[in-house]
Amino acid sequence: MEQYIKEVLQQGYVRPSNSPVSAGVFFVKKRDGGLRPCMDYRGLNKLLVQYPYPLPLVPAALEQLRGARYVTKLDLRSTYNLIQIKEGDEWKTAFSTSTGHYEYLVLPYGLAAAPSVFQAYINGVLREFLGSSVVAYIDDILIYSPSRNQHVRNVRAVLQTLLKNHLYCKAEKCEFQHKEVDFLGRFIRSFSSLARPPTDQLRGPVRKIKWTQEVDQAFEGLKNAFVTAPILQ
Repeated sequence: MEQYIKEVLQQGYVRPSNSPVSAGVFFVKKRDGGLRPCMDYRGLNKLLVQYPYPLPLVPAALEQLRGARYVTKLDLRSTYNLIQIKEGDEWKTAFSTSTGHYEYLVLPYGLAAAPSVFQAYINGVLREFLGSSVVAYIDDILIYSPSRNQHVRNVRAVLQTLLKNHLYCKAEKCEFQHKEVDFLGRFIRSFSSLARPPTDQLRGPVRKIKWTQEVDQAFEGLKNAFVTAPILQ
């Protein structure tokens, strides 16, 4: 905890506080084994006005990958710290440790609205790519393309846009130009191609589904994949 306080003070993320309120502090384990500080803002969250910005639905995100042959996964660094707390509201984020009383100047982990606030921000940054070559889920970004050459162009364009907006990636967490990656959990390999025949039957105006041999084989393949392979969870 002392090391964390020292770092965020130097980075300008927190400052000493005289706030009359104080939240508890605890650490949660990250996927890479590290620890992330999180504030117990249960009391504050009850008073906050909800931020009505939706997070992407996983099934809709997967549907965008139809026809993609190459994918790149980016993991953004210190995402919430890019969003400033409104001036005058910093005292509401105050917390105490054995080294003193502090308040955040940037968006902390623990606020109920934090994921939606950042989702709105990253969607604004990557708006021109969403739905055509990018899926963004908070600080996880997936770039997808139908060909290798197109993928190189897409990745370069996204990285240039992130850099322009002072958004940086964790190099050790990024995966470039793969046929399969873990994203928001785990993928079934070739899920999109497996699902294509029955999905195509459901497109367009409502009509009677023609249950062809191709659809039947795809359906059986999907059932087998769900019981034998890792799926998104």
